[in-house]
Amino acid sequence: MDRLNGNFIQPGDLVFDVGAHVGDRVASFRRLGARVVAVEPQPAMVRALRLLYGRSASVAIEALAVGREPGRTRMLINANNPTVSTVSPAFVEAARDAPGWETQRWNETIDIEVTTLDALIARHGVPAFIKLDVEGFEAEALHGLSQRVRALSFEFTTIQRDVALACIERCSAMGYTRFNAALGESQALVGEWIGAGDVASWLIALPQSANSGDIYAVAA
Repeated sequence: MDRLNGNFIQPGDLVFDVGAHVGDRVASFRRLGARVVAVEPQPAMVRALRLLYGRSASVAIEALAVGREPGRTRMLINANNPTVSTVSPAFVEAARDAPGWETQRWNETIDIEVTTLDALIARHGVPAFIKLDVEGFEAEALHGLSQRVRALSFEFTTIQRDVALACIERCSAMGYTRFNAALGESQALVGEWIGAGDVASWLIALPQSANSGDIYAVAA
């Protein structure tokens, strides 16, 4: 993980970890010498983040979701697997009876506050890297970002390729020209840096069993 993240982060950089969950990426970013804004709306995970990083001067914890515009929304909680809790009903619908997702159930809801990436930048400064892992809400989050940062990543799933394709389109419109990816939790880039059209074709061609991963975007 540190080797992969080290492609994008230098000591002293500011990183936004959006969908921080319990902070495994936060730990990696800190080992690389970065300052981190950890953004996570689920109360149980926020408690874990505060226990782990609440006294760290290099970590700011924001108990929020990130979307296209500020406000409030309802989050669908998967109590048995909270890392796939989501504010996207379309994500839950896409997972229904999909191979590998048959046992997943979103059986609780909570009301949460939503902010934007622009608002986080106004509060904390411009990050060098943004990591988005928000279970089907990545494209909405990117529409709340009006300025290009040095690099970013967003999660994709093969049950919702349309969301990732929308993210690629948004990144391209913002001026990102080079893309790469990591499958699952491999923590390794799949190959050479390629253009938006090529990474979209790669995503479309993935077998359903690939399940998920992260696409990385950088400006030339």
